[in-house]
Order: sequence, then structure tokens, then C-alpha cells
Amino acid sequence: MPAAGSEGEEGPAGAGGEGTGPCGPSGEQAGSGAPKLCGYLQKLSGKGPLRGFRSRWFVFDPRRCYLYYFKGPQEALPLGHLDIASACFSYHQPEAGATAAGDEAAAFEVHSPSGAVAVLKAATRQDMTYWLQELQQKRWEYCNNLDAAKRDSRMSPTPSDLSKGLVAKDNPDLSILSQNASAERARNILAVETSPTDLVGEQAASQPAPVQPSAINFSLKQWSTEIKNSMSSLRKGNNENRRSIFYTTEEWEMLDPTPKDLEDSMALEEKRKHLAEGSKGLTSSAFPFDFGRIPHKTRRPLKDMIASSKNRNSSDSSPTEWYAGNGNKLVSELQLKYQSQQEELEKLKKDLLSQKELVRLLQQTVRSSQYDKYFASRLCEGVPKDKLELLHQKDDQILGLNNQLEKLNLEKDNLQQEVKNLKCKVGELNEQLGMLMETIQAKDEVIMKLSRQLSECEDNTSSQSGAVNTSMATCTNKELQELDRLKDNLQGYKTQNKFLNKEILELSALRRNAEAREREWQAKYTSLEAKLCQIESKYLILLQEMKNPVCSEEQSPAREVITQLLEDALKAETSEQPEQAFFKPHLVSEYDIYGFQTVPEDDDEEKLVAKSRALDLRSLSLSENREISTGVKWENYLASTMNREMMRCVELKNLIRSGIPHEHRSKIWKWCVNLHVKKFKDSTIPGYFQTLLQNALEKQNPASKQIELDLLRTLPNNKHYSSPTSEGIQKLRNVLLAFSWRNPDIGYCQGLNRLVAIALLYLEQEDAFWCLVTIVEVFMPRDYYTKTLLGSQVDQRVFKDLMSEKLPRLHAHFEQYKVDYTLITFNWFLVVFVDSVVSDILFKIWDSFLYEGPKVIFRFALALFKYKEEEILKLQDSMSIFKYLRYFTRTILDARKLTGIAFGDLNPFPLRQIRNRRTYHLEKVRLELTELEAIREDFLRERETCVEKRDLISDDEEDS
Repeated sequence: MPAAGSEGEEGPAGAGGEGTGPCGPSGEQAGSGAPKLCGYLQKLSGKGPLRGFRSRWFVFDPRRCYLYYFKGPQEALPLGHLDIASACFSYHQPEAGATAAGDEAAAFEVHSPSGAVAVLKAATRQDMTYWLQELQQKRWEYCNNLDAAKRDSRMSPTPSDLSKGLVAKDNPDLSILSQNASAERARNILAVETSPTDLVGEQAASQPAPVQPSAINFSLKQWSTEIKNSMSSLRKGNNENRRSIFYTTEEWEMLDPTPKDLEDSMALEEKRKHLAEGSKGLTSSAFPFDFGRIPHKTRRPLKDMIASSKNRNSSDSSPTEWYAGNGNKLVSELQLKYQSQQEELEKLKKDLLSQKELVRLLQQTVRSSQYDKYFASRLCEGVPKDKLELLHQKDDQILGLNNQLEKLNLEKDNLQQEVKNLKCKVGELNEQLGMLMETIQAKDEVIMKLSRQLSECEDNTSSQSGAVNTSMATCTNKELQELDRLKDNLQGYKTQNKFLNKEILELSALRRNAEAREREWQAKYTSLEAKLCQIESKYLILLQEMKNPVCSEEQSPAREVITQLLEDALKAETSEQPEQAFFKPHLVSEYDIYGFQTVPEDDDEEKLVAKSRALDLRSLSLSENREISTGVKWENYLASTMNREMMRCVELKNLIRSGIPHEHRSKIWKWCVNLHVKKFKDSTIPGYFQTLLQNALEKQNPASKQIELDLLRTLPNNKHYSSPTSEGIQKLRNVLLAFSWRNPDIGYCQGLNRLVAIALLYLEQEDAFWCLVTIVEVFMPRDYYTKTLLGSQVDQRVFKDLMSEKLPRLHAHFEQYKVDYTLITFNWFLVVFVDSVVSDILFKIWDSFLYEGPKVIFRFALALFKYKEEEILKLQDSMSIFKYLRYFTRTILDARKLTGIAFGDLNPFPLRQIRNRRTYHLEKVRLELTELEAIREDFLRERETCVEKRDLISDDEEDS
């Protein structure tokens, strides 16, 4: 488990803290009604000279108790994370003399068990206190409400992220520890009441990231670099007003131009283009684009930088003064060189401008002569003299206006140059004025000093008494200031003491809880070890008896041992059995996490097979939990969707194919359903489902009778549908009635009840209704669930074609023994494998089915046959083959292997091929149904005319 602050700093490799990175909630956060803990903080990162605080957007994830940090609120991939569950917090009271709003006052530390420390800094002390309290509370809730056995695998859902369907009502894997009342009271007493500012919470995402200025410590070694930077910035343009947007007052960093600056620069560029059209671009700027400008006060002049360095160095010791003296000489020499280079540069610029002006005049003369020649040769032919004179006058006016415009431009440039010179003179005068003010101030100080000495000489007695009073008043003021400072420090230390006491109290409580869980683990381990020893002893007795029988069959101790072992093995975990306080000793419970019965109640032999299958499934699930790569990928993906909504992508498809974790299945299923029925839901009114249900209950519904008959026959082996009072029965009735009213052409068909029952395990009623709409009206072809089951019959013929193509050996084997396997597979397609495969595989199939559509059914149907292809080929008669096909899918337990076959070994699997074959077989089946209907009508007509056949009735007539 990565420690806090030990992730890769500020890089994609640390995305999500595990090395992966979308597609807000943002994805919405499942089941969480509380406001999200997020906001801006500054994180200390980097190495060496680049180490410093960088503003980051932090988001707390309650699923794993991680604090993810992003480059900004709109980023999808996190830069890293801090594990809050195993961390502790601290902060330092600012030293005497430090301002309360200083950097150190709002910084706090997150310590990990490995010793790594992450330093975070809030904008204000109030924000820091709020973050610390919230992180403490989140850590307390997570550690107290999470089952330790599941927490170690990092796969258990927190109470705020449980499923929303029927499986959420009964979660056997979650145990809530009883909280210590005294510890809770102490935590409430020690809590410091505080509220967040605008930089904390979801509303902070719309605000710019706070940038705190940090003072730059100049030294003599840095002077030369700073002087070069200043000179390069001055040389970028011909005037002082041209400044780079990357130069700021306090920090040397790259800044983005504001929209206003961009608009100004674009306007200037347009003006330059218009001015350049007359001179054919010869007077264009030397730069292809112009930087936005910032106000004059953001420019840090060279003299101010040097003066600030002098002021800081003047308070140092004598060696520093010596270095400062040498530095002044160096600066003066550099200034002289700089001034000489500037004068040379000005001369060269003037020469260049004069040459450009000369070239421009010559070009104008050439254009004018060419223009006159053109008019003289071309236009003079057949043109009246008065019009020709008028053209010449207009031409002279244009030339005069161009000359006047050029003169005005020259005057403008001269005026700008004069303004520049005047600004320089004003700066020099300001410097002289400052020097004069300093001289006057020095003289005033001398006068005041002489005046004080004169007054002391005139009245020594009165001055001594006044001095005593002044010193006493000064001492009193200093003592009062010191007292106020001590009071402020005392209040700060009290707050810090409260926080640290609360931190110690919580860490002690968490340590005691961890010790209790460890003792429970030890007790469970001891109990299981004792049971293992007993089973090994009985197993050895059986082996000895099988090798060397010592007694007759009636008196053999092996029979008693076998009987006892069978009784122990068939015991299932029930709610009536006494359990330990926290852990359950049996590996197999009466029901799995989906509510399906693991062991049947009728046949002992079937119970033994079911118990063996359940143990194999448990072993596979434990092996998968040890390999947590899939769970980590899901956690990282969901963390990347905190700041944006999920979208269809290859990464999400691969994750869903590998299986959705139990705690996230409700959220992903709901998203998949909404993705497919968005166009239907957008066209409906609010409360559409409730309206349909109300109409179905109040008005006569022809499908309601059949729905009532099938309710208890839907999933009798699932505890949510096992009795008329089960919660799932009423929800199942509501969804089926609402759908029958929405789609009267289908009404109700046997098979729809099982589809809805599976959907209700993870979805609420309305979402399950839209899930049924997705399957019937979006995924499946028309007439799939009608009375004739036309679409289902077509899919069976398409499946036969795919069997002959993908599994030719097995298809030939079935043809050889005349086995119609579509009698088995018909129900697979109709109810999407419900009651055909074990529950773990069933829900993995449904995960991919709800995302990709009906092609998944063909993939897994072929994969099931390929999984057991060799076993089926060994069977050499039709009866044994058909008997094996009826139950072989229940013996397939390895979901990972089956998924690999479905999505790997069977490729390519184009959907276009399935659609084309559906169209081909649909015409054939329709033709056959037409022929059957004609035969039926002939039979009815013959029965009416023949007296002997009038007593014959069909099955449909018998049902009606």
C-alpha cells in the first residue's frame, strides 16, 4: 500500500496512485448525499532548487479513503493520492514574530506509517483547520465502518457507496463496529468549530487557483543572471512600453495572458496590418506576433531590484557588507556597458529608419511614374480630355493625402519619441528629487539632533524628568504589546493542543480497534486450524481403512466417519446459528451475495454436489481477491471520473469485460441503461413510470393475471423472491405491470419476469423498468418476446450458422447424432442465461451485455460449448449428449477463462454478420409460419365440415 506522500510526484505515472489513469461524477458519486470534500491546496513538491509549493486541486474519495490531487478541477487524470486511512496529521504553531497569515501558519503535514511526509498549505488558517477536521472525520468514519477482512483486499464498499438494489438490503460482508460513547463525547468536546471559505467545496472549481507570492532571496551570484534577464526584456522592443507577459513582480514564472490583453494585442495587430498595406509590408514589425501587455507596475526595474538587494544586505554582518561593496562596483561597470550599448543601438536604429524612408520614397516615385505611364498609354485612347484631367486631379489628391499621412505618421513617431524622452527625464528628475529629499531628511535629522542637544543643555533637570517619563511610557507600551503577543500565542497553542489531543485520541481508538480485529482474526485462524486437524484425522482414518480393512462392513469405523463428515459438510451457515461477534467461521453461507441459495434443501446427493460447487467458487473468488489488479484499475478509473462524466471508450469496455466489482455494479448498470434509453427518456414526461404503473393498477390489464401467476415462479431459489411477502415480489409486479401498459403489443411474455428480477437486484424500480425497455426495445429485434417468438427462433438459426463456423467439430458431432441443441440454447437467449450458469458468471455476462448489446449472448453461448468441447466430443450417443447438455453449464466455474474464450478465442466477431444472417433467416421463418398458418386454417375448415373431427381441439383453444 503506498504511503502518503510516497507517490510519484507530479507525473502521469502516479495517476491514481497505482500507475494508471478516464472517461463526474463528474461522474456522480454513488449513494453520497453529503457535499464533496474538495478544494485548492498547495503541495510541497520538487527537488533541490525547484522544490516549492504548487497549487493543486484536491478531491477526497470515500470509497478508498484516498485524497487525490489533480493539476486543476477540469483534469481527468490525478497526479497522485494520499492514503488518509493510515495517515496522521500535525501542524506547527508559528514562532514569535511571525505573522498570523504567514505561509507557515496555514501549512500542515500528513504523515504515513512508512515515514513519508506530505506538506500541504491552505490559503488561510481557517481553511487549514477545516481541512484537518474533515480529514480526521473521514478517517474516523472509514476505519470504524469498514470490515477489516474486506479492507485488507481493498475491495469492500463503504456504507456511502453501497448498491442500490435488493442486494444492498442484505450485505453479509459488512459489519459495523460498535463505537465508543466516551470517545465520541471526547471528540466532540475537542472539536474546533470552523467553516470553509470559498476555496473549499465544489463552488471553488469555478474560481482561479490561488497564487501566493514567494519572496526571492537575491545573492551576488544571482545578480548577473537577473541583470541579463532584465537587459533581454528591455531589448525585445524599441520602447519601454513593450513588455513580456512572462515577467512579474515577485516570481520568475510563465504566466498566461488575460483575455483583455489578447484582445488589445489583436487590435494592435489589425492596425499594423492596415498601416502596412500602403508600403507593401516593408515597415512591418520585426516580430511575427505581439505579446499582451501588463500594467507598468508589474515590471521590476533593474535599479529597484539592486536597491532591494542593498537594503536586505545592509542589515547583515561586516563580511556581507564587504561583498556588497564589490557588488556595487560590478553593477556600476555593467551599467556603463549597458548605456554605451544602448547608445550604439539607437544610432543603428536611426540609420535603419532613414534608409527605410529613402527606399519608401523611391518606391512611391516608381509607382507614380508607372501609374502615369499606364494612364498615358492605355486610358488616353478615346477618353475625353476633361475626364482625363479629372483623373489626374484625383491622382494628385491621393498622392497629396498619402504624403500628408506619412508626415503625420512621422510626427506621431517623433511625438512618441519625445514622450519617451520626457518619461526618461521625469524618471531622472524623480531620482534627483529622491536624492534631494534624502539630503533634506538628513539635514532635518542633524537639526533635530542639535536642537535636542541644545534643549538638554538649557534645562538638564526638566529634560531628565521628561526622559524618565518617556522611557517609562515606552516600557509600558512594549510590555502591553508583549502581553498581547503572548495572549495570541497562548490561544494558538490552546487550539493546537486541542487538535493534537483529538488526533491522539482518534489514533488510540483506531489502534484499539485494529488490535480487536487482530484478536478476532487470531481466534478465527485457531478455529479453522483446529477444524482442519479434525478433518485430516478423519481423512487419515479413511485412507487406512481403504488400504487395510480390519473390520467387517457392518462394524467398520469408516462408515461412522463418512456419516459424520457428510453431516458436517452439508451444514450451511444460517442466521439462526450462533456466530462469533465479528467473523463467520463457515466458508459457505446459506445464500450468496446475490441472494441465491447455495445448497438445495431436497436431495442429499444434490446438496453435496452444490456444496462442492460452492466451495470451488469460494476458492476461485479468494484467488481473484489476492490478485487485486482489476479492482485497482476500477478504483483508478472511477477516481479519474470525479471531475467529468463517464463516456464510452476502449478502457471502460475492457474493464466491464473483466467484470464490474460488486460495490460499483449498481452505478455502472444505471449508467449503461441511461446510455441506451436516453432518447426514450428525453421524450417522456417527468413521473412517466409512476403514471404507467397507476394506469395499469386502476384500469383493466389483460396481462395482470399471467403476471400474478408467474411472480413466485420467477426465481424461487433467491431469497428476495422466495415468498409472497418478499420485498422483490412487489417491485417485480410493479415493473412488469408498467411495461405491459407501455408496450401493449407484447404485454407480458414468460421470460420478462426473470430479466426484471435480475435487474432489480442492483437497480431501483424505475431503473429496472428502463433496463427492461433497453433489452426488449433497443437490444433485441422486434417480435422477440411476442406470442410467436419470431425473433427468438431466428436467433437460434443464426446461432447454428455460427456454431458451424466457429466450432465445426462440435457442430458435426451434434449433426452426426441428430442432437438439436437449440432446445437448450433457446432459453439462454430468451432470458440472457438466467438459471443456466452460476451466479458469478451470470452477472459478469450481464455486465458486458448491458454495455455492448445482444452480440454478447452469441459470444458466451459459443464460449460455453467451446469450454466443454472435448468432454462433449467424448460422448457417443444422443441420450448421453442431451443429458449432459442440460446441466453442463452449471459445472463451469472459472469466469476468467470463460471470458477469455468469449472475447479472445472467438474473434473476429463482427456485428454486421449477425445482422445479415438475421435478415436472411427472418424471411425463411416468416415463410414457414405462413405455411403453418395456412395448414391450421385448412384443418379448422376441414374440422367444421367433417363430423368425425369436430371433437378435436388445439392446445391454444384448450388454454382459452
